[in-house]
Amino acid sequence: MSHDPTDQAVVEALCRHLLDHPDDAERTARHHVRTLAPLMPIGRQHVLAARAVREVRGLGLLDELLDDPAVDEVMVNAAQQVWVDRGGGLERVGHLAPRRVEALVERILTPLGRRLDRSSPVVDARLPDGSRVSAVAPPVAIDGICLCIRRFRVRPVSLDEFASHEVADLARSLVARQANLVVAGGTSTGKTTLLNALVGCLPPGERIVTLEDIAELRLSADHVVRLEARPPLDDGPPPVPLGDLVRAALRLRPDRLVIGEVRGPEALDLLQALNTGHDGSLATVHANSPDDTMRRLAAMTAQTGALDWDTALELAHAAIDAVIQVGRTADGRRRITQIAEVSPPGGDRLLRCLAAGDRVLGEMTRR
Repeated sequence: MSHDPTDQAVVEALCRHLLDHPDDAERTARHHVRTLAPLMPIGRQHVLAARAVREVRGLGLLDELLDDPAVDEVMVNAAQQVWVDRGGGLERVGHLAPRRVEALVERILTPLGRRLDRSSPVVDARLPDGSRVSAVAPPVAIDGICLCIRRFRVRPVSLDEFASHEVADLARSLVARQANLVVAGGTSTGKTTLLNALVGCLPPGERIVTLEDIAELRLSADHVVRLEARPPLDDGPPPVPLGDLVRAALRLRPDRLVIGEVRGPEALDLLQALNTGHDGSLATVHANSPDDTMRRLAAMTAQTGALDWDTALELAHAAIDAVIQVGRTADGRRRITQIAEVSPPGGDRLLRCLAAGDRVLGEMTRR
């Protein structure tokens, strides 16, 4: 990724020319670059021509980064700084002009029927390739637009890449025993990727219904029904929240419910569903430990006003069999850090550790 000022000047001149001559951008760019830089090697001319086309028709520098298979996420801070995560931590790789960031965000969101402006300063959306884009604009983003694109990984990640053979086998046994599982972890710890890996352990032929705010799951199973919530849109159709999807999914005869992330009032609908015979379901929650996971599920349920805190916690303990905690190691790898069995309701509500790190400490007793 060159930042040579001569190259940049050629690219900018090509962009201006392409804006005036939009037809057949690739051929036009290759022809005009020969006029702008006749002594430049042909290979370099083609590289700069392609970059100019991406600037005008695509996402420019962001396209270059997203073309790199090692990049997991691309971030733009304060409408200027460009950072990437290649799985080993954050790395600053360049910058963009603020006006350029505004144009890129508009180019990303317009085909999706979404917008980002002062009246609608926060947006989450799914790109056609399955990648997830989140953006925040002023006045919420004080220093300028912030953008994050989390790539959809084409290569499936196996369960053995998250844990030792013994711990991976324990996780497989929980899936096989139709335990209701919650995958918990912090931001960018691999919750969705691990969820994909766990669902890959399901027996063939089971009917799986997935429920997500933004569809990110890509399951290899044969019988999958995918549902995606609809956010509120200005002058658009009414929203369809995740809780409505949970209730709808129960009428679609699922063998397994798979919820991308539980983050709000849908927790009540999910826990009630799991307590009415929908065993073997899986979900993710943003939480730092198995104990924190259960408290968060109870808090989200209690916030609906339908149940008090103690009853909500009892409901969570009745519905969930085990929590699989995932985290990132110092070198950036995503690993299962703990598997904990949830105590049944009516007891002391203490979770029993079944695995820690790469060691298995016990077997599940609940189911």
